[in-house]
Amino acid sequence: MDAIEFLDLLKKGETSQVQFKEALPNSESLSREIVAMSNTAGGLILFGIKDKTAAVIGLSAEQIEYADRKIAEYADAIEPPIYLFTEVVEFEANKLVLVVHIKEGINKPYKTAKGEIYVKQGSNKRLLTDNTEILRLFQSSGQLFFDETTVFDSSVNDINEDKVRAYLKQIPGKSEEELPLITTTLLKNLLVLKEGKLTIGGLLFFGKAPQKYRPAFCVKAISFFGNELSGTEYRSSKDIIGTIPEMFEQSLSFLNANLHSLQSGQNFNSVGKLEIAPIALEELVQNALIHRDYLKNAPVRIAIFDNRLEIISPGKLPNSLTVDAIKIGNAAVRNNLMVSYSAKTMKYRGFGSGISRAIQHQPNIELINDTEGEQFIVKIPRPAFKE
Repeated sequence: MDAIEFLDLLKKGETSQVQFKEALPNSESLSREIVAMSNTAGGLILFGIKDKTAAVIGLSAEQIEYADRKIAEYADAIEPPIYLFTEVVEFEANKLVLVVHIKEGINKPYKTAKGEIYVKQGSNKRLLTDNTEILRLFQSSGQLFFDETTVFDSSVNDINEDKVRAYLKQIPGKSEEELPLITTTLLKNLLVLKEGKLTIGGLLFFGKAPQKYRPAFCVKAISFFGNELSGTEYRSSKDIIGTIPEMFEQSLSFLNANLHSLQSGQNFNSVGKLEIAPIALEELVQNALIHRDYLKNAPVRIAIFDNRLEIISPGKLPNSLTVDAIKIGNAAVRNNLMVSYSAKTMKYRGFGSGISRAIQHQPNIELINDTEGEQFIVKIPRPAFKE
């Protein structure tokens, strides 16, 4: 860390990723801080600085050596252990500051020696006790695929066998006569069924009535008058339910019915082109349905305004993905089972190419990873029209 970076940290003060400590706190307090940063987005702890004023007090060489050794011991006691990087920055004469670098962990959730799980909330830390939030940490580290968990009170009777049969027909090299019988064993092998209950993925692709068990796993589609989400007047509104392939088709139908078609230099009698590229709409709606966070009990929202289209998915990008990363095709699978089903039931191509393909056909797409609101927002401007 150079002097400019160091001074910039002092100027900005404490945040969720930067903490100041005047001296080495007790093991319990520091372990909680390290756990919270590892479970969130990583960060820096600077020793030798007053937390309220950011005044540099500095540590002696002996204090630096002692703190560095004790911090390593604290990190080793965390479950699973955390590996830290430390460095010393000299501020003015004889004022040494110990900087501890903590990466965002890949084996979340991290716990203190007492088994406590903390996350950062602003410049403070928060103890997690809610099971859903703890599950989300498991999910973010790839230790849990929520779509493979079971749906309470569901049974094999909730499965639409016609949908399963249509899925099996997509298996290459199999004629209809060669298709296997739909048995409990087959459904278990497909992970549609587990322990006598439907999995979340099985429910949303092969269930008779998915919203019977998960009412919020739907699409709320509205075409507003004006440009405000809080608007009360709308042209059209629809609650879209069913399996994911059914909601995909219904969502595209809603968009086609409520967006304008442009002649775009074509013959007056020819069919106009949709104002937003259909391929982009397909990719973005699929992305919203397949890659959303199903730990959040909320619908996908499609909002058509006079000046833009918004598609809002529950959940921020997983596993430290960024908007720039997904634009170039990087991917981290959150719903492993749904991705595998999508390959045979939808126009899904996988390989992380959906967003980049959408941008290729509709370059003015704006992507927003709303980490505070825990949602992913797609915005596409619309051409101006006279009503």
